[in-house]
Amino acid sequence: MLKERVLSAIVLIALVLCALFLFTPFYFALALGMVATLGVWEWTQFARFEQPLARLCITVFLGAFIFLWLFTEGDYLNAGRVFEDYLPLLLLNSVGWWMLALLLVITYPNSARYWGKNKPIHLLFAFATLIPFIAAVLHLRLEHYTQDPHYGLFLLLYVFVLVWAADSGAYFAGRAFGKHKLAPKVSPGKTWEGVFGGLMTAVILACVFIYFSRETLLGNRTMTGFVILSVATVAISILGDLTESMFKRESGIKDSSQLIPGHGGILDRIDSLTAAVPFFTYFYFFVL
Repeated sequence: MLKERVLSAIVLIALVLCALFLFTPFYFALALGMVATLGVWEWTQFARFEQPLARLCITVFLGAFIFLWLFTEGDYLNAGRVFEDYLPLLLLNSVGWWMLALLLVITYPNSARYWGKNKPIHLLFAFATLIPFIAAVLHLRLEHYTQDPHYGLFLLLYVFVLVWAADSGAYFAGRAFGKHKLAPKVSPGKTWEGVFGGLMTAVILACVFIYFSRETLLGNRTMTGFVILSVATVAISILGDLTESMFKRESGIKDSSQLIPGHGGILDRIDSLTAAVPFFTYFYFFVL
């Protein structure tokens, strides 16, 4: 099991690095669309679609929506800008969705009576999670692309590394000091001590990145505001993880799928990022 998990992780890392560094904006957008489509396939389990044909039809329909939108802007650069005209509103709605998700997590399992067996609401949740994620990743990746193709890549990697490092910090802090459960009815393994460890990791990492790349990260933004945003982004990433755990618990499944040997499904790997990336993008570009 460990060998399978390590091999899968190596392949995943290689694929992500290839997509980030080698893909043109158009092919990067298509790869991201494929990830989101696979996420929809997994989400149909949360909505309790048990028949494979029904799951396939829903996935194909929503996947077609994503890819047709991307193909309407099929030139070298603009494929990544399909959501630009709607981005502020789309990301603001995403922030609102995660505030609602926080309420659902806090009140679970009582909240499940309103959405647990409601298929249309589940699909609405999927849309509110995955579409802003696509838009935010593309916006970060293509920031100042024509002037410097690697500028946006650095911003995107910062958010990824921030979330992954904070997740590791939370894990080790929780293992060492964890006593007080964060959300025992949703994810019994998470503790408040782990959350504090993750947030402290975010502060340290933000300061380190600012020290070495101040002009790239900050621009005309204040250091204090950026550090606060980084900490808030990590807090939201934890909520993304908890929200997926809540959906899995309600549907009675352990992993969103078995697409990635040893790691579960696509949503199991990106649940934190689906919350963190839109949140960071909205406040970084439209608030700070």
